Amino acid sequence: MHSLKINHLAEILKLSELPIEQDFCLEINNRFIEGKGEDFLKELFECLGGRGNFPLLDRIKFDFKINRYVFIYDDAVHFNRYRLNSLKTSIYQTFAFPWADIYKRLCRNYEKECLKAGVQERIWKGPPIAGRIFGNSELAGDLSGNGASGWKLNAYNDAQYDLISRLHGYKLVRIPMYENLMIGGSLKRIDELLLRPTEDNSKAILSWLNRKIL
Repeated sequence: MHSLKINHLAEILKLSELPIEQDFCLEINNRFIEGKGEDFLKELFECLGGRGNFPLLDRIKFDFKINRYVFIYDDAVHFNRYRLNSLKTSIYQTFAFPWADIYKRLCRNYEKECLKAGVQERIWKGPPIAGRIFGNSELAGDLSGNGASGWKLNAYNDAQYDLISRLHGYKLVRIPMYENLMIGGSLKRIDELLLRPTEDNSKAILSWLNRKIL
């Protein structure tokens, strides 16, 4: 479903003259992260209960890129208490992300939706590294105790994307599935519009995206 929405979004963007590059992959230059960047990641890692040395991604993949803007569409599993905690670290006090306050609110309001979508083992527990660095998960759906190590890893990686893209000179635009667009006098959620975008809805989505990169 995620891929379907991204493909529809890319097709809408191709209606414009914008230089879109889908599935853009950024190879990480560790020199950009040395020093202060490492301090940011250490704080983030400890905030989420990480143990040992904090891991670092070697590349990050975005849904698409337009000039120096990179875009990611976030579905339900990205909105929970761990992502909220990550958004309170020094990364977001030092750098301005226009969507950060909105994401904090969405994390507070939509954790129940995250629970519906994120109790599958591959999400709840995550890959083996999640258990090694964040400890074993509780039973699926139990957020007491150590909670969900897979969710913690997702929150950690999301914040890595935020920081690393900025340190490499890109502006990251996050598109939450819960964002609403005013179309025909009523609010409509972007995730619903992207399932079967009509011609009129496509024009409205394109105009909305253009405003994000002005």
